Amino acid sequence: MATTFKTKALIIGAGPAGYTAAIYAARANLEPIVVQGLQPGGQLTITSDVENWPGETSILGPDLMDKMQAQAAHTGAKLVYDLISEVDFSKRPFVCQSDAGDTYVADTVIIATGAQAKWLGLPSEQAFLGQGVSGCAVCDAAFFKNKDVVVVGGGNTAVEDALYLTRHVRKVTMVHRRDTFRAEKVMQDRLFANPKIEVLWHTVVDEIVGDGVPSRVTGIKLRDVRTGAAEHRPIDGVFVAIGHAPATSVFVGKVPTDPDGYILTKPDSTATAIPGVFAAGDVKDRIYRQAVTAAGMGCMAALEAEKFLAEHSHDSGERAEERREEQMIGAWD
Repeated sequence: MATTFKTKALIIGAGPAGYTAAIYAARANLEPIVVQGLQPGGQLTITSDVENWPGETSILGPDLMDKMQAQAAHTGAKLVYDLISEVDFSKRPFVCQSDAGDTYVADTVIIATGAQAKWLGLPSEQAFLGQGVSGCAVCDAAFFKNKDVVVVGGGNTAVEDALYLTRHVRKVTMVHRRDTFRAEKVMQDRLFANPKIEVLWHTVVDEIVGDGVPSRVTGIKLRDVRTGAAEHRPIDGVFVAIGHAPATSVFVGKVPTDPDGYILTKPDSTATAIPGVFAAGDVKDRIYRQAVTAAGMGCMAALEAEKFLAEHSHDSGERAEERREEQMIGAWD
């Protein structure tokens, strides 16, 4: 049976930003509800060793997110495994609908839905998804023990995946369309020093091939972008790590975004153009995209939500709408 929940602070998303916002909101007695989405923990649940989280020399991404979730629950946040599918930010309180049919009525909303992995867009990629094609090295590395795999990409995620895979596989071939990586220098140094890793520069994937019943990946067709020369390599698995896109489809037309879908916020703030709606983490951050910066923004969003509620606690519905219109008109002046 569908249920209506009311809260002072609805947090949509459950990565470092969402859980941190929940911790601070709960400590401020806002009785937050966190609608976790389909992947509680966000991208860190598919990350291997995290070595740049303050206080942890090295910790697995899933373990870090388990700790954050437990702390959010301990402080009093209500955690719900559901997905927000529709939002109405036209007036306060805000009304959000979930896939389960429940309704969430909130005085403030913190959007912390993070980002999603990008894919190559090849028909063969989707055909072999879960049958040799993966976007999660940590999840699937064990299936490729002592086998040969390809990692596509050149950023931190791609290099992290390649290094992690060397613990399990026989050989990793990095495929990158450019001649340099975007990954942090210290990570590149580790990659180049690893004898299990080969790098193919100026190269793209044209097709992933396979056979058998059930079908499995058996090879990959590559192309040199400078010469056009084609090559077929026998391999057992393909890990795609070419970046992410903000998970903002449900918010299109509801809050201002940039051309790539990242939610726009005011300078030095998590406040969007909709008074009472805030955005934190990778959903608004196209520059840093780090767990620690996402967590910091989650803290900011909760503190700003608390301040907003204190300032608007005596607003009538009519006055709240007037404030919204005033701030929308001058939001980006």
